[in-house]
Amino acid sequence: MALACNNLQSGCSASMRWKYDVFVSFRGEDTRNNFTDHLFGALHNKGIVSFRDDTKLKKGEHISSELLQAIQGSRILIVIFSTNYASSTWCLQELAKIAHCIQVPGQSVLPIFYDVSPSEVRKQTGDYEKAFQEHEEKFKATKVQRWRGALKQVADLSGCDVRDKPQYAEIGKIIKEVTCLLGNKPSILPADIVGMNSPVEELENLLVLDSDDVRVVGICGMGGIGKTTLATALYARISNQFDACCFIHDVSKIYGDHGPIGIQKQLLCQTLNEENLQISNLYMASNLIRTRLCQIKSLVVLDNVDEGEQLDKLLMKTEWLGTGSRIIIISRDGHILREHGVDEVYRVRLLDRKDALQLFCRKAFKSDDIMSGYIYLTYDVLNYVGGLPLAIKVLGSFLYGRDVSEWRSALSRLRDNPRIDIMNVLRMSFDGLEDTEKDIFLDIACFFNRYSETRLKKILDFRGFHPEIGLRVLIDKSFITREKQIICMHDLLRELGKSIIREISPKEPRKWNRLWDYKDVHNVISENMATENLEAIVMQYDSENCKEIQKITLRAEALAKMSRLKLLKLMMFNFSGNVNFLSSELGYLYWDRYHVSSLPSSFQPYKLVELVLRHSNIKKLWEGTKNLPNLTLIDLSHSKNLIMMPNFEDIPNLERLDLEGCIKLVKIDPSIGTLRRLSRLNLKNCINLISIPNNIFGLNSLEDLSLSGCPNLFNNKLLELQRQIGKPEMLDNKGSITQYQTKSFIYKFLEPHFRFLFFRKPQDSVGLLLPSLSCLSRLQYLDLSFCNLLQTPYAIGLLHCLETLYLGGNNFVTLPSSIKELSKLRKLNLEHCKQLKYLPELPSKNVLSVRRTAFSYHDAEFNIFDCPSLIDIECCYGMAFSWMIRLLQVHMQSEIPMEEIKIVIPQTEIPKWFNKQNVGSSMSIDPSPFMHDKNWIGVACCLTFVAHDDPTKLGRQEPYVLGFGFHSKQHGRGIYSDIPIRLGKDLVTVELDHLFLTFFSRERVIRSMCSITEGLHDDFSGIELTALVLHPLGLLLEVKNCGYRWIFKEDLEQLNQQRRYTGSGNSSLQPYY
Repeated sequence: MALACNNLQSGCSASMRWKYDVFVSFRGEDTRNNFTDHLFGALHNKGIVSFRDDTKLKKGEHISSELLQAIQGSRILIVIFSTNYASSTWCLQELAKIAHCIQVPGQSVLPIFYDVSPSEVRKQTGDYEKAFQEHEEKFKATKVQRWRGALKQVADLSGCDVRDKPQYAEIGKIIKEVTCLLGNKPSILPADIVGMNSPVEELENLLVLDSDDVRVVGICGMGGIGKTTLATALYARISNQFDACCFIHDVSKIYGDHGPIGIQKQLLCQTLNEENLQISNLYMASNLIRTRLCQIKSLVVLDNVDEGEQLDKLLMKTEWLGTGSRIIIISRDGHILREHGVDEVYRVRLLDRKDALQLFCRKAFKSDDIMSGYIYLTYDVLNYVGGLPLAIKVLGSFLYGRDVSEWRSALSRLRDNPRIDIMNVLRMSFDGLEDTEKDIFLDIACFFNRYSETRLKKILDFRGFHPEIGLRVLIDKSFITREKQIICMHDLLRELGKSIIREISPKEPRKWNRLWDYKDVHNVISENMATENLEAIVMQYDSENCKEIQKITLRAEALAKMSRLKLLKLMMFNFSGNVNFLSSELGYLYWDRYHVSSLPSSFQPYKLVELVLRHSNIKKLWEGTKNLPNLTLIDLSHSKNLIMMPNFEDIPNLERLDLEGCIKLVKIDPSIGTLRRLSRLNLKNCINLISIPNNIFGLNSLEDLSLSGCPNLFNNKLLELQRQIGKPEMLDNKGSITQYQTKSFIYKFLEPHFRFLFFRKPQDSVGLLLPSLSCLSRLQYLDLSFCNLLQTPYAIGLLHCLETLYLGGNNFVTLPSSIKELSKLRKLNLEHCKQLKYLPELPSKNVLSVRRTAFSYHDAEFNIFDCPSLIDIECCYGMAFSWMIRLLQVHMQSEIPMEEIKIVIPQTEIPKWFNKQNVGSSMSIDPSPFMHDKNWIGVACCLTFVAHDDPTKLGRQEPYVLGFGFHSKQHGRGIYSDIPIRLGKDLVTVELDHLFLTFFSRERVIRSMCSITEGLHDDFSGIELTALVLHPLGLLLEVKNCGYRWIFKEDLEQLNQQRRYTGSGNSSLQPYY
């Protein structure tokens, strides 16, 4: 007969607290020393808490009352019917109470027929009939009748008939059924465990418990993140599904104290339930594992494994375990898990903002809510701990019961002196690192958090730290993570690294080998003493202390005593005095506002990799020549006194040259043409630049080129000269140019390689597309805005890799049709082209670049702001909308997401396609209904705006002063995307209406909403779509209307069908106009 029970599907009341798993009702003289005793033993071995009347009752207490309470507090009620069961009034009283519990939700009753038939019990014949006859003589008829009813009610349940069957096997079946019932109960975690339900379920899914295979799963994560807590919660939830269970805490310590035998002994003692097991050697232990566990379904948890040897010496092979067994290995080192061949690795995540707040409140306030007056301090703590459960518990407990002033004092102290109990946990793995890996850890902790992996490897390689293997080790050991090619370290691990540096000499930073804090840098330079150990000074921009730092003036001569410096990055400080010496060990020299006109003559920058002197007083870098074979970056942007650059032949491996805003620079040394690795050249706003070498356009390595704001580079007289080149009457009999003679030498110098900048009709362009233009085969970014161009070349269509084209602020009337050949074009900016009358066809086939961007996503832009001469304004919206739809369709097939599209066009009204509209600059928006809809891809938002002339506006001149995004009044936070337009009193044509249309991807919307609410709420109601306006000098910006529409996959399909129906891939859509 199959074993069954009542209320198998009944759920436990949320408020019910079970004291026992099992209560067993039995006749002692029949079964206490045999069947029942074996059953209790089996329950105990499975970790099932059972009530037993001869061990649980306390002397002097009323036994009947205790029994009734035990029955009420037990989840499963087992009744063992034996020959003399009905003769015991005590058993019958228990039975009556058990029968009453049949209808109680969450309780189950299991009848077992030991040495009587189910029929005899149900019909109450034989010994049961005789017993009731005796009871009727002693007790009232109503009581006996109640006992009879209870007996029949329980006996009628499907149970287990164990007569004449092997007791061991039958008890095994009972245990299995009990385990099944207990396994269905919800896991109730302790109050101080928060955010574990989802990870427990995810980890349980990785175990695949319904499979008979032996499966090994690893749990990995940084110290204090909750690996053991997660495993403990899972263990409590699933352990009753196994025949034998073992949880070995701190394998590393046991192995260190007792060797592998210590671990094996614990494994066998727990799984075999033998406390005094004698094991003398590894062979004996492994033999016991192989012979005793092979038939048992076991659950084994090995916590804190920090060396692969600990697993190897354990000698526990998966084939030695019984079918369905599971092994869970917990380690901070993912490499150990992979090397051991685990089936899956589960990386424990930090608590999200909501769970971190809940856990902290329970520790700090003994409540789920923040106490009044502590809101901002609580958020400061949460920012400090970064979702690490250990730190949340430690600091929450420490701050409990303390007043606001004590909280402030504690937080201030934490910034300089982190809690030792937190640091000790985090440090355990650090001490086991190799020296080189320790150096990498310390460099990232002090300087390079959130650097791109490529850039970080380059720096660490210069440092001699072998980053390929070193970073891999740190990732494996959970010191760092890689997120979209960005290397990240938890803030508390960074604090650990800095505290390790301070240990060298806490009060004497000049003895440290790394400096990062402006106070320490100030002290060391002010002392003007030798720093024998100092290898790196790397400051980051400090917005909080910026004003204070800028008040400090330091003497530059102190740098002469830092002979071992390899990294130097100075920010915001003012310096005085001469720079007589810089370490020739320097590989990275960053000095914001360098105050001297050149680098010291004694400086031998042979090892220099990057030179960044922004906003400097440099006139020229150095006298004479320097050998710089390793230099890859020169950034002298906004160095307003720079008049010349050195011979580039001495810098053969230069990859990036940034001279933006060098307003006194007139020309570039022709040797720049020798830089065969140059990929980025920025000459933006070099307003006095009149020439660049013609061999620049032979650099096939060039990817980014900006000549924006160089109005003298292509002056209009030269353009006029170009027009007349083909006219014989403009030439004398010697073939020379008679008109514009004073400019001829400039034209002769520029013409061969700048002809592509002058307009040629397609039919006239054959043979005129110079090879130099086709050499720019890798060019992806081209900025020719505000260059006084009258025309744009047809040959620009040859730049097939071009993704970004900025042509704003020029004077051409139209654009060449060849632009439609630029299939990778994602950004086209034509703002402030006052003479522009006609728009070209945009690319009909868009191909997103396969290259990863710095942010691992794509964005796009189409901008025709402030083009008052446009003739066919009506077609702008259709053209722009069609282009957006094509980009989104390509985006759906791309591995790199398109997170944002921005479009600015002349338009007075919001199209009807935007089905949510409102007058003014804001409206409510809530994505909650679509959060889990797989077909939802994002939202299209728009607004109409106009600029008015207003002399009363005394705002600042800003490059971008209009934003559009999401804002929460409840949280006082907003995230805005800038509208990519330049606004200036003398630049903007007033009273022109424009439409700004933007697409935000699903990922972008969710990320923005979570950031606004600080991750504390799943409900995003109360958030607004709103415009942020900062009025520029002399202008008043008015946002008239706004609107949005949720976009789903089917929207794209419908619009694509509409586009096809029109018969042309280039046709302009006018959806619901």
